[in-house]
Amino acid sequence: MLPAAASARARAQALLRRTLFTRRLGPAAASQAHTQVDVGGNGTGRTGEGICVDFEQTREAYKSKDSLDILRSLLVLKMCSYDFLVDNNEEIMDFGKKLLGQKAFDQLMKMTFYGQFVAGEDHNAIKPLIRKNLAFGVGSVLDYSVEEDISQGAPSRHQCSNDYSEKFAESHTYFHADESKCDQHMETFIKCIQASGGSSMDGFSAIKMTALGRPQFLLQFSELLVKWRRFFHFLASKQGGVGTDVLEQRLDLRQMQDFLNGLGETGDICNAFATGTDASGSIDLLDWNSLLDDRANLSEMLHVPNVQLGKLEPLMKDFAAEEEGQMRRILQRMDVLAKHAVENGVRLMVDAEQTYLQPAISRLTLEMQKVYNKDKPIIFNTYQCYLKEAYDNITLDVELSRRKGWHFAAKLVRGAYMQQERGRALELGYEDPINPDYESTNTMYHRCLDYVLDEIALNRNANVMVASHNENTVKHTLMRMNTLVLLPSDNKVFFGQLLGMCDQISFPLGQAGFPVYKYVPYGPVSEVMPYLTRRAQENRGFMKGAQKERDLLWKELKRRLASGELLYRPLY
Repeated sequence: MLPAAASARARAQALLRRTLFTRRLGPAAASQAHTQVDVGGNGTGRTGEGICVDFEQTREAYKSKDSLDILRSLLVLKMCSYDFLVDNNEEIMDFGKKLLGQKAFDQLMKMTFYGQFVAGEDHNAIKPLIRKNLAFGVGSVLDYSVEEDISQGAPSRHQCSNDYSEKFAESHTYFHADESKCDQHMETFIKCIQASGGSSMDGFSAIKMTALGRPQFLLQFSELLVKWRRFFHFLASKQGGVGTDVLEQRLDLRQMQDFLNGLGETGDICNAFATGTDASGSIDLLDWNSLLDDRANLSEMLHVPNVQLGKLEPLMKDFAAEEEGQMRRILQRMDVLAKHAVENGVRLMVDAEQTYLQPAISRLTLEMQKVYNKDKPIIFNTYQCYLKEAYDNITLDVELSRRKGWHFAAKLVRGAYMQQERGRALELGYEDPINPDYESTNTMYHRCLDYVLDEIALNRNANVMVASHNENTVKHTLMRMNTLVLLPSDNKVFFGQLLGMCDQISFPLGQAGFPVYKYVPYGPVSEVMPYLTRRAQENRGFMKGAQKERDLLWKELKRRLASGELLYRPLY
């Protein structure tokens, strides 16, 4: 965005916020809004109109745990901080199975790692933990966390065009030999939705798009979407649009048509956008993306430059009837899951995956949000803020929700595939999609979060889950909610952490009345352990830096010992 435009928008938003706050609370209360949320106070409770949330009070943080649970947390979190154990955990587990036998090994895992991070083996076994957490103010995002080693079937009849596809088979994700496997995964997700609805109110159920369709298709569709977006930016650069905010870039259609005609294009692009242009005859990226809805005509109408071949080629050359059928089947499965979610009072959380699959996943998720988020947020998309394009993606999707009139719903995460993404970019020689360091990722996360929080305050049609184990990020969110007068009871801002981690954040928030959720995996021990392996590797940096959590656990254990509460049992 140009500096003048950015300044004007900031002033307008500030004025509108003040107006909204005064109307909502009245002049006297609005003038005291800075006391609404206080972080770091004494205990968890209310001070006048304010809410105090203290993340140092171990008695409140661990009141849902008995002393054995605390000892297990100390042991497991400490072991997860050792690189040797994380790097070699598969070999260690294989040795353990041989030494103890499968049954004894499974029991050992239930007493340690599995018991720390997983709720149980099936939807009946998980209910006690879900109900206990709910009694202490913490909800659940259920995730059936079985990861299968599916054979690397033959790719679809179209080979993908770029280097991603050459290494695609090496990525760890669902890969299906046939559509029946996708239907089996859909049935599993239905059971997960039903378990969530039967265990708590207003719960979430997590789903993976790679479980509902062939990853090879998602890869092809992602490549198409990336190519389409880059072509827009290329054309915008030819019209002087370099350096402006993604929503400020516009294409003059007549200039674009002349430019494409000069490259040999014969299709009438202006006519395709006849209903989407403004009075100036220009379009933005959202208008441009809408043309993809008419893929049948687009394949004949538009050709894009192939730099390697030095000629124009049809944009949709690899997107034929087979791919259209695969997309239709994925959307049909998503539709079935969404209907079950509505019937069971559950919201769907679509997980983010690797960057070379994510454009397709996000596009398909938006298609479902347009249908099911009209009245309230049912489907949440996940945005990975370690990506350089995270802010652009969020601003575009928020603006799309404004124009189409549905509830924007997002889960913000820092990201789970950093090492894999960075290594792949280096190996294949393309630009690293990841922010250069942790601090820049933090900056991106807070920038995206602030944008959505502003949207909630201004229009009340956005929703966000702050999925973070970073205490500073949670405190930042609370202070921003204070500034914007966003109340916990509004149910617009949610918090989320993984089961078995950061209870000193989750439970004080829940007891203070904030909507907070644990990401709750479940499944058979032998089949969930690969999931735990991946989680340990993804969260290696956090586990090594979880000294504060371990210190608080020790502090609570010593407090119980000194006060004679070592045999404490949570009541609920």
